[in-house]
Amino acid sequence: MNGKFNFQPHLKGDTFSIRPLRVNDFDELYQCASDKKIWEGHPSKDRHEKSVFQRWFDKAIASNATIVITDNTNDDEIIGTSRYYFYEDDDDISIGFTFIVRKHWGGNTNFKVKQLMMSYAYQFFDVVWFHIAPLNIRSQKATEKLGATFSHEVISNITGKPEPWYCYRIDKKQFNKLIGPT
Repeated sequence: MNGKFNFQPHLKGDTFSIRPLRVNDFDELYQCASDKKIWEGHPSKDRHEKSVFQRWFDKAIASNATIVITDNTNDDEIIGTSRYYFYEDDDDISIGFTFIVRKHWGGNTNFKVKQLMMSYAYQFFDVVWFHIAPLNIRSQKATEKLGATFSHEVISNITGKPEPWYCYRIDKKQFNKLIGPT
């Protein structure tokens, strides 16, 4: 790894930006997360409940790695979150814990946000990993649209309890073919 990787960078794209999660983001972020449908394919199907979301939010703040996604075209409105993390003893970086409001589903929002995040990550790492719950078909398809490919399945404690996860990877060379050099 060359240089010092920042788990909560400020990155600005044409349409979307990311910045560190702040304590005072709770109300606006909970407004996003309170939509039950967001969590249907997710392992934490009850995260739309305020008390459950509060526990998640507290852990997200404590992680010092969670970022919020903002819409540059709509007064920097918060539209979701994501996170960089290391998976167990891996030397590569992972991106996950992402959710985006439904009005941004089906378009290019996830692609543009992950493009920002991966472009930054590839300044320090050669491979980016994604860990997705087997029943989260929406995230699997979105990850494949990024150019990531399924690698293997693991049982892991990513969320604090042993669960199966599908592991997807995309290396810098694959990414550069997709979007051009970073």
